[in-house]
Amino acid sequence: MPGLLLGEEFPNFEADTTIGKIKFHDFLGNSWGILFSHPKDYTPVCTTELARAAKLSSEFKKRGVKMIALSVDSVEDHHGWSKDVMAFADDGDKPLPYPIIADDKKELSVQLGMLDPDEKDKDGMPLTARCVFVIGPDKKLKLSILYPATTGRNFDEILRVIDSLQLTAQKKVATPVDWKPGEEVMVIPTLSDSEVAKFFPGGVTTKQLPSSKPYLRYTKV
Repeated sequence: MPGLLLGEEFPNFEADTTIGKIKFHDFLGNSWGILFSHPKDYTPVCTTELARAAKLSSEFKKRGVKMIALSVDSVEDHHGWSKDVMAFADDGDKPLPYPIIADDKKELSVQLGMLDPDEKDKDGMPLTARCVFVIGPDKKLKLSILYPATTGRNFDEILRVIDSLQLTAQKKVATPVDWKPGEEVMVIPTLSDSEVAKFFPGGVTTKQLPSSKPYLRYTKV
């Protein structure tokens, strides 16, 4: 099944959406982007996910991330479904704050490797899985997460990952397990001691280990 690898350029596809026809790279401009797919309109888990994403739209905007969803129904269906989504989000008087791609022929789902062979629709066809793609300003894939159709995503975790991606794109650091913004980060192991002194004048803390190898180096940024 076709798919994308981290670091590859994300396809510059054209698609019909709830804001009209787009060319994906033009839609992104110089921003970061997130594309998240859904099995079908008017389904329970998808509705909760889109509503949560709508509630967090200001957080994505704060990070300079353009949001776009995908589902395998028509633009007309998307417009109708969006009203349910915003009602569930307790914002029924507002429009959905991001567009939805109409992939009613599943062409993008196939191209991007988003089909779930274990979950079928009423006609026995594979459902589109719950994919998350984060694309950098260079139009390259920075993150992909694939959930089965039966498992809803955690958008707070997606924001946390974006924070890590944006930080580590600018600094020579990595983020440890369960890291949250503002907490200590780890110096990447390829940096020599002299480079560490140059890039982190505030100093680093090295965790002592039985091996005596000084590879757990923490710092604040």
